[in-house]
Amino acid sequence: MDSQEGNRLFQDGVDPFPRSLPENCVEYMLFVLDSTLEPRGLLTELENIRKTAMQLCAATAKDYIWQRDSFQLQTKREDGLVYLHGTTDYGDSIEDEWLIVYLLRRLTITFPSLWVRVFDSDGEFLLVEAANVVPKWLSPEIDGNRAWIHQGKLQLLPLSAAPGTKRSLSLVEAVSHIRLHPEALVHSPFVEAEAFYRLEKYPENIKDLMHHSLITLPRKLAYILHEQPAAIAPAIEAFYLRDPVAIKPLMASSPDLHFPPNDLVTVSVRFTKVLFAQVKSQRFGAPPLWRTVIKSTEDESNSASEREQKESARLELGMKVTSGFEMLAAHANTKDNRLAREFGILLEDVEEDGDKALPTNEDISGWLNVDREDDEAWLDINFEDFDNELQGRNKSKTEKANGFGDTKAQADLRKIVSRFEEFLNDETAGFEGAELDDMDHDNDSSDDTEGEGGDDDESSDDEDKAVSFDEDQFNRMMREMMGLPPEDVTNTSTATAQSNLRKIRASGGRGNEEEGDDGGEEEEDIRQLAAQMEAELKELGALKLDVDPERAKVLGSKETVVFKGKGKGKGEDAQEAGGESDDEEVNIDYNLAKNLLESFKSQAGLAGPAGNLLGIMGMKLPRDEDEESEDGK
Repeated sequence: MDSQEGNRLFQDGVDPFPRSLPENCVEYMLFVLDSTLEPRGLLTELENIRKTAMQLCAATAKDYIWQRDSFQLQTKREDGLVYLHGTTDYGDSIEDEWLIVYLLRRLTITFPSLWVRVFDSDGEFLLVEAANVVPKWLSPEIDGNRAWIHQGKLQLLPLSAAPGTKRSLSLVEAVSHIRLHPEALVHSPFVEAEAFYRLEKYPENIKDLMHHSLITLPRKLAYILHEQPAAIAPAIEAFYLRDPVAIKPLMASSPDLHFPPNDLVTVSVRFTKVLFAQVKSQRFGAPPLWRTVIKSTEDESNSASEREQKESARLELGMKVTSGFEMLAAHANTKDNRLAREFGILLEDVEEDGDKALPTNEDISGWLNVDREDDEAWLDINFEDFDNELQGRNKSKTEKANGFGDTKAQADLRKIVSRFEEFLNDETAGFEGAELDDMDHDNDSSDDTEGEGGDDDESSDDEDKAVSFDEDQFNRMMREMMGLPPEDVTNTSTATAQSNLRKIRASGGRGNEEEGDDGGEEEEDIRQLAAQMEAELKELGALKLDVDPERAKVLGSKETVVFKGKGKGKGEDAQEAGGESDDEEVNIDYNLAKNLLESFKSQAGLAGPAGNLLGIMGMKLPRDEDEESEDGK
């Protein structure tokens, strides 16, 4: 970027080097746009919104465990704007992000003057969700600061909000336009429905995101988890992202552990499904002090009952969770995570009080949901279940309601597949998204250069049309030229091959008028080459395929081609005599077969045109091992 362009962007109010969010982070800004409020009244209103937001979060997500950071708001002043601001690192749990969007949307309904902007490291992810229905002019290059939530609705700032050129808006420009022209914003029910589709399952879905499991772990750790259930998140993250340095203290011959494997109790621990899957799926060798306990249970489980096998699995899971807390305790005070620091403080208090602070077995039996254990069937997905979900088939009576076959999973999967199919069926879609041509046309052209790039776009479209071809027609043409029965045999004749050759010859004619003299010479060369190819094929008899359709069906089922010598073969003589061939072989011109085999041989086992053509037709020729062995001698 040169200095002149940078100065122009600064003058337009756009930062040429915008700040980017870290990965897996969502950022949100809450503005109160009320002209009747004075500066002091604005601060009071923002503080009222912040308190209401925290109360709403505590009531809605009371038992929820955030993957890394929780929903949070602070007052911020920047560029002359005063607003509430928050950033949440949701890690691997995308549901944390959508829960925040749900809370923000609820707030905009409670406070009519509240405007919310929310985005993540991917940009305007609400518009990404509604990519199928957003206006064509709203491309990813110009959508910055254009999507806002107001009174529960998704509002879009129009293209005219950025005068002069098509570009993203700065935050100051967006807020100013909303203040001056609130009636000019665009509200589309279709865009809103797609963008907020994931919010339909809230708040009921919050309970479905949790998983309770019985695990066996030290009494001290059971007490800490009872006092601070959310500490399970940073502990599992420490276990899931472990490295050799973090594991080294655990693997010492005589480690000094905070949670040694003695005085074990079995309690129910609350996870999110993401956290449970992370710890359950990991393979982890037991630390030295755990090996004796784990090995004894494994020996018993070989010939144990189902109940004893469950106890062994609970002990193994408890070993993983305890190891995660050991890794977390080593650096709890130095971590940025608030839950990790709170865990470190609680651990110090427990260790200072000693065993007197630990609960007895009677105390543990009185804890809420101490024996709760949810089904883990949602972890097991096989191909048949997955295919049933995609097809929307009804569940069988024996299928469990809380497993993979639940209604919400079915709806989500079917929607994902339907969107993917729409994208694949969209002929204008490119590798960057749907309707790439239209979006590029809108982005590249501007009011100042509108008349300059039009011809280039039209010529590029014509070039695409000139080089495009129907793959199915090409396959059929090649099979007919080779003398093979087509896949869908209806009428085997030379008309198909000849018509395809005519299309090849005529393909350059459409662009002759537009491309000029250079294009005309190239098209003439193509036509001459096609004519020579057609004449040679006719001379060799490759296009004279008088094969009986009924006989072709039989031969096509065998998927076998027998090459005969030059001239008429045994099958062809029988056909001219009016009878059928005994071995029902397909006669192919000798020269054509010879050239094809020589071309395949010249590839020397590598990829080449002959091998590719044969692969398309489902044929695989063996390597010439005899000749290779002779050369080796």
